[in-house]
Amino acid sequence: MTMRENQMQEPRRAADAIADALIAQIRDESIQIDEALPTERELCERFNASRPTVREALSQMQMRGYVHTGGGKRPRAARPSIQAVLMSTGSHLREILGDAESAAHLEQMRQFIEAGAAREAANRADNVQIVKLQTALEANFASIGTSDFPSTDIAFHRAIVSVVGNPVILKLHDMFVSAMLEQRPTKADAQKHDTIAYEEHRAIYQAILDGDVVTATNVMEKHLARSYRARLRAPQHAPLSDNFLSTEQETPT
Repeated sequence: MTMRENQMQEPRRAADAIADALIAQIRDESIQIDEALPTERELCERFNASRPTVREALSQMQMRGYVHTGGGKRPRAARPSIQAVLMSTGSHLREILGDAESAAHLEQMRQFIEAGAAREAANRADNVQIVKLQTALEANFASIGTSDFPSTDIAFHRAIVSVVGNPVILKLHDMFVSAMLEQRPTKADAQKHDTIAYEEHRAIYQAILDGDVVTATNVMEKHLARSYRARLRAPQHAPLSDNFLSTEQETPT
């Protein structure tokens, strides 16, 4: 390891130590839940650390669910929960949605969750859940060609995922699907785009209603794959040079 790499790791190691020390105090109740943590200045003096190092430690604690912030107040001690950790992690993951490869991985996660949810819904959705799906589908139909279509699209898919009854899966879906749909480019022909999506939703609903596990899964997978690929933009054409054009004209057919 080079000297520069060592220098870069030192603040991170210090941040790790500060985070671990404060988390230990929260665990042994030296710092009570919802109690304000010491100020950044106090933590800098206590741990003989720089302000960026202290902020890195607090960021780690927040990601691990031991700190919550908001309202312009000082960070406060928190008890980790699945929802809190997912929300904190999700805020970081959403920042990389602009990267094409990262977005593709998240889209793949969505497809995995929703294909499985469609299978479970077709296998065991009760009458109340079926009615909720029908209501969501009707709202989706009524919004074709309007600005409300994306939100009703999300609501229909969420209704399917909620059948699984797993709060962790539903939280993951809530965090990422809305963010992904918000970044979809505006369609030139919204009516056509929305109609295609709705008809696929209707086919998914019918398969779930019929208890057809195979069809529900297959149609959901094809629906999500088509929807994602429709959003991918083809590379732009490179301008043709004069040399290329003259070469093309000289080339015998």
